[in-house]
Amino acid sequence: MSLSPLVVDSRDKLVRDEMQVRGASIDSGLLVVDLNNIRWLTGFTGSAGTLIVRPDDMVLVVDGRYGDQAREQTKNSGANCEVIEGRSAVALREALAGTTASLKNINFDAGELTVAQLESMTEQLSTELRKIAPIVPKLRRRKTEPEIQRMQLAALATDKALAEVVPMLSQGLTERDIRDELDYRMRRHGAEFTSYDTIVASGPNSARPHHRPVSRRIETGDSVVIDVGGLVDGYHSDMTRTFLIGDVDPVLSEMHEIVSQSQLLGLASVKAGVLAQDIDKTCRDYIAEAGFASEFTHSTGHGVGLQIHEMPWVRTGFAEPLEVGEVVTVEPGVYREGLGGVRIEDLVVVTQNGCRILTSSKKDRQCLQLQPTT
Repeated sequence: MSLSPLVVDSRDKLVRDEMQVRGASIDSGLLVVDLNNIRWLTGFTGSAGTLIVRPDDMVLVVDGRYGDQAREQTKNSGANCEVIEGRSAVALREALAGTTASLKNINFDAGELTVAQLESMTEQLSTELRKIAPIVPKLRRRKTEPEIQRMQLAALATDKALAEVVPMLSQGLTERDIRDELDYRMRRHGAEFTSYDTIVASGPNSARPHHRPVSRRIETGDSVVIDVGGLVDGYHSDMTRTFLIGDVDPVLSEMHEIVSQSQLLGLASVKAGVLAQDIDKTCRDYIAEAGFASEFTHSTGHGVGLQIHEMPWVRTGFAEPLEVGEVVTVEPGVYREGLGGVRIEDLVVVTQNGCRILTSSKKDRQCLQLQPTT
């Protein structure tokens, strides 16, 4: 499937409007150093660059490795952006100083800058730097259809890969074997890379939510948690399924049923206007009533886009309503040390009256029978 173009020509105006809502003057600028935020605003995908959003335009300062690339990508994306290429550290400093000299002040998101970066910028620039609440991460929450298309394709690649790998869970392979097969097959089905380090956690290891695969062989009685995501043109997908191998401890069966029902309730509660923390509460309350409150050890979900974890946060304390076009996960889990864990996760687009699920792999309980080895 060909990708719809990502056009960013109006995003800098959204930034300026939001800056004024936050009290910034119309003759001030915004310093952007986070590469995901730069990409969202300009289309530039290089590994280094500094962007200044000015009252009437943007200026992207890059080093000699990225001049041609930056000019091409900003032009193709429709960004109102000048590119300045500096081929030495001195030239880069001078470019930033010249670009910001006419601004009354420069706003910055404290979450983007380290202390060292802030000190360096303060020394380089004559214009006053002022901290402002995050602007671009907030604007990135609502996805356009071309962005969602990329996430849908990434999810499709993982769905296809998982469908091919599930039968291998009963063949006595190791966690690493399964991980390697998933990563390879995702690429075969269109993903450019993995969203994150693929999680394959079996037996007692499945009680660790972010376990890294090891050489342990999958055995009868195991719960196997597979958390897998793909990357397409910078956009991520995220999905978790849990499989039971042969005859398992009755508690594991109960955990699977409880998490499954909790996740379905969470999905049913997703729609525009609902507070993100209320979705978390819906899942958490059901698990607590079943007696597993202390074993649900993480939040119910998070936003996904250019980053695998981004706003909005589906957790206790995030009292902001979901909006149409946001893409979030719903992923309750229960983990019992020494026994195993269960997590079920879908990636969904928030709609006016509910949500559209992007991940389609089967998630009903599947008791796979381990094949005898010779």
